[in-house]
Amino acid sequence: MTTLAEPNLGNGRNKGLFNNMTGFSTLITVTVLLLAWLAGFASRLFAVIRFESIIHEFDPWFNYRSTAYMVQHGFYNFLNWFDERAWYPLGRIVGGTVYPGLMITSGSIHWLLHALNIPIHIRDICVFLAPVFSGLTAIATYLLTAELWSRGAGLFAACFIAIVPGYSSRSVAGSYDNEGIAIFALQFTYFLWLKSLKTGSVFWSICTALSYFYMVSAWGGYVFIINLIPLHVFALLIMGRFSQRLFVSYSVFYIVGLLLSMQIPFVGFQPIRTSEHMAASGVFALLMAVGALKYLHSLNPKGQWKQLLIVGGLVSAALVFLMVVFLTYMGVIAPWSGRFYSLWDTAYAKIHIPIIASVSEHQPTTWSSFFFDLHVLVCTFPVGLWYCVKNINDERVFVTLYALSAVYFAGVMVRLMLTLTPVVCVLSGIAFSILLDLLLREDELPAAPVEPNDKNLYDKAGKVKKRAPEPTTQADFGLGTNVRSGVLIAFMILLMLFSVHCTWATSNAYSSPSIVLASYGNDGSRKILDDFREAYGWLSQNTADDARIMSWWDYGYQIAGMGNRTTLVDNNTWNNSHIALVGKAMASNETAAYDIMTMLDVDYVLVIFGGAIGYSGDDINKFIWMVRIAEGEHPKDIHEADYFTEKGEYRVDSEASKTMLNCLMYKLSYYRYDSGGSPPGYDRTRGALPGNRGFKLTFLEEAYTTEHWLVRIYRVKKPYEFNRPRLPLAKRTIQTSLTMSKKTSKRRKGVLKNKPTLVKGKKLSKL
Repeated sequence: MTTLAEPNLGNGRNKGLFNNMTGFSTLITVTVLLLAWLAGFASRLFAVIRFESIIHEFDPWFNYRSTAYMVQHGFYNFLNWFDERAWYPLGRIVGGTVYPGLMITSGSIHWLLHALNIPIHIRDICVFLAPVFSGLTAIATYLLTAELWSRGAGLFAACFIAIVPGYSSRSVAGSYDNEGIAIFALQFTYFLWLKSLKTGSVFWSICTALSYFYMVSAWGGYVFIINLIPLHVFALLIMGRFSQRLFVSYSVFYIVGLLLSMQIPFVGFQPIRTSEHMAASGVFALLMAVGALKYLHSLNPKGQWKQLLIVGGLVSAALVFLMVVFLTYMGVIAPWSGRFYSLWDTAYAKIHIPIIASVSEHQPTTWSSFFFDLHVLVCTFPVGLWYCVKNINDERVFVTLYALSAVYFAGVMVRLMLTLTPVVCVLSGIAFSILLDLLLREDELPAAPVEPNDKNLYDKAGKVKKRAPEPTTQADFGLGTNVRSGVLIAFMILLMLFSVHCTWATSNAYSSPSIVLASYGNDGSRKILDDFREAYGWLSQNTADDARIMSWWDYGYQIAGMGNRTTLVDNNTWNNSHIALVGKAMASNETAAYDIMTMLDVDYVLVIFGGAIGYSGDDINKFIWMVRIAEGEHPKDIHEADYFTEKGEYRVDSEASKTMLNCLMYKLSYYRYDSGGSPPGYDRTRGALPGNRGFKLTFLEEAYTTEHWLVRIYRVKKPYEFNRPRLPLAKRTIQTSLTMSKKTSKRRKGVLKNKPTLVKGKKLSKL
């Protein structure tokens, strides 16, 4: 185990500044942590420097809109806010369907700064919140690693997590999402749990519950904590490591954490009514049973309690399991949700819940993604894990379980790479700390043999005195100076390459806002494609305030946030049938789609088309998921096979299926499309010419298309106008009548009947 240098109290030569080695090591620790915070903050500012201070992606726009509403109207009005611009005509009760921790954190910072007379817009706080919290995450990781191993390993881990792409992908400037603060809460909760387990203190257990409460308010990933900590306790019970410290720490944490977590409106009674939380309750009941048996054993230590303890523990575990099964069967406890089933069976979501499988973040992780997000840490964290298993204790049992479970879940879903990254940094910090300790450790020479005090001047006859072995030279022990120097140089080069990769990945892969695109010419010049904001700005300026926009759910938050218009579906995806209805409209022909749009009171339809600029994230590439989701709710009307060719290919050219060529999504994407290169109308994304061209729209008309054809907006005609012929402006004249008027030149003026006669010049007498 590596440790920072301890002061040599017996050496009188240590004078001056470095005499107090404890203070000097504290200074080094604080300096390294501050530099890690600064490096992490600076590496996340590429998006602001290259573009501007703007909110990225999709979900952050709803978070920003909610935060702005809370700051303007207050916290209690935010909890009771009914958002009529979402999920028309259903609406959404925002306060009961969000984790408010992110909004409360930003709102508190905004209130504090304004209390100090520092005027700053809430948008800037939202943009820079995640980079600021990256420094807090580095400090929490340092505390966790120092509790597990040593302070030196903690400094390595803090520096790793400050810049590693696996974490910076969710915490760059502008990425105003729950994960930006949740990873700090995750690491800090784990640190406090190990602290409470090591001390058995009620104070540290309550601190753990409070940190867990903040995690519950911030992110749905709190379920990982409330299952991992009970798993740790259960493993300690199985290993025979029950102690009074374990009993106190988990009991206090579970009770206080349970009560606090139920105060979040979105969570409510889920901790006692859903299967995802039953592991914590079951382990708590099992711990109570084991504690009772241990207490009975303490009353009579000489009795035969060992067998009773084992049998009692097994019986208690069986009873808890049967009780959970019975309550689930009776409907008291909700079964596992589809999202959790998809973690155990990767094909489950694609078959039963296609809307989950349609999200790119929910796909299995490739090997290249592991290396891209973790770089050299992929190779070093097993070393740290091996050392933790080799030197096992209660705390290292926890990090072992954390590493194994996180590796599995990260392999199942790309998004859960975020939960693997912290433990990889912790274990890699341990590995690098041990390696550096071996390289910098001074060789210890064996003690010189002590000559025996033999008073006899002469050896006894017939006996040969054994000679002491010759002392070996320094070169026979440890690493040689040249080898040590070479390994140290390679060590530094490896860390340098890691830093370069992290900076490059954060700059190029994770610092590009999805609403502002950039293209580069052959000469290196950069061109900004601002079609998204152009389209949303047009919506906000040229449509009625109550206009209803139909689009795929990916763009719902952005339309509401930037366009300030009502949407049918958005990224919350809580109502699968409503999303399926929109998907059915997109997958149907124009006539059938018009009936759906009329039923939903749709005014405009927005689609994303990337064929002109080669943008692969457009709606045509996502369209097959619209078909699958619609087929799940409307199997009689939509069939996925109808949108493929006879060979099972998904095409848009002349060989595409007839259903594909006539569906609404296809027509709205390729209507009047004549750009894309040579020949005109060429689709650069799919590398083909559209198979259906030159068609006319009957029930919709083009309202606006952005400069690069990326966003296309169509107005839905009202029932009274869609079948009227459109006349050119020159022909819009009123036909005059050919019949002659009966009026003569003398009768051109009209005459009033019974007109009163007045005599001029005479004044009427008063009555």
